[in-house]
Amino acid sequence: MATRTSVQPPAKILIIEDDADLIGIMQDILEGDGHKVISAHSGPTALRLFEQEIPDLILSDIMIPDMDGFAVLEAVRAHPLGKVVPFLFVTARTERRDVGRARDLGADDYIAKPFGVDELRKAVRAKLERRRTIELFNTRTAHLQTVTMLANAIEARDKYTRGHVERVRGYALELGNALGWGDEALVFLEVGSLLHDIGKISVPETILNKTGPLVASEWVTMRQHPEVGARMLEGVDHLRSALPYVLYHHERWDGKGYPTGAAGKNIPIEGRLLGAVDAFDAMTTSRPYRNGLSHEAALTEIRRGMGSQFDPEMAEVFLSLMMRKNKSGSR
Repeated sequence: MATRTSVQPPAKILIIEDDADLIGIMQDILEGDGHKVISAHSGPTALRLFEQEIPDLILSDIMIPDMDGFAVLEAVRAHPLGKVVPFLFVTARTERRDVGRARDLGADDYIAKPFGVDELRKAVRAKLERRRTIELFNTRTAHLQTVTMLANAIEARDKYTRGHVERVRGYALELGNALGWGDEALVFLEVGSLLHDIGKISVPETILNKTGPLVASEWVTMRQHPEVGARMLEGVDHLRSALPYVLYHHERWDGKGYPTGAAGKNIPIEGRLLGAVDAFDAMTTSRPYRNGLSHEAALTEIRRGMGSQFDPEMAEVFLSLMMRKNKSGSR
């Protein structure tokens, strides 16, 4: 199955521990995974470092000098930027009352000493992934509103394809879920599907709204829209993840697509996914010079294009998905 995996980005981790040897061990493990580690031997030092660095994750013992781990946790949670920082206790104190107090104060996890290397890595990975997901979804709504408004403004210029962007978004998210893509990849997919035709802002409305087939010179202009759209997104940090969807959604598996002529798996997986769902919606949408195909006929065309226009594996999953939908919808 075609999956889209993402490597967890390096994080800044604060270790609060008065045992220098244990700090060294934890530091070796976490830095070996690519993370940046800062450490403190006491509570007050830890809070100073927290305010200077604002870590992505805190690992703290309970029994530390001058200020115990519970007090550090309370201070971190009271800080405006500390409410969402994952806080894990790594301690030999495992009595029920200590675990209960840690959770009441907002600790995210509790690792008992002595711990295994895999146990530490697994806990750190899980909490960092959860924080990244929370951050993504906290910003997703605001970004999505802006992106949807922009996509609708572009689409409004083409009176024959109204609703195309929303339909493509729906098909794309269904296919991404069927492929087993994770939350982060699905967020990027949603933005990319909404913005895939943003480059059409450069295409004259006389071409977009032409009632007949385009002539060669008009196709030259139309086929510039993926590159125009990609250039528009290059300088926008929070939209750059949509760039592969914009640039590559008209490429073909056999290399006869545009604008780059990439073939096979040299086409980024984002473009291969969106190419299939975009083509399906185009085939099922009526234009003044042709009627749209039925879903069944369009799926036949998708199957016919496997290995030439479409990634065979991607197309197979899409076909299975749509046939299941059609079957359940006919009951």
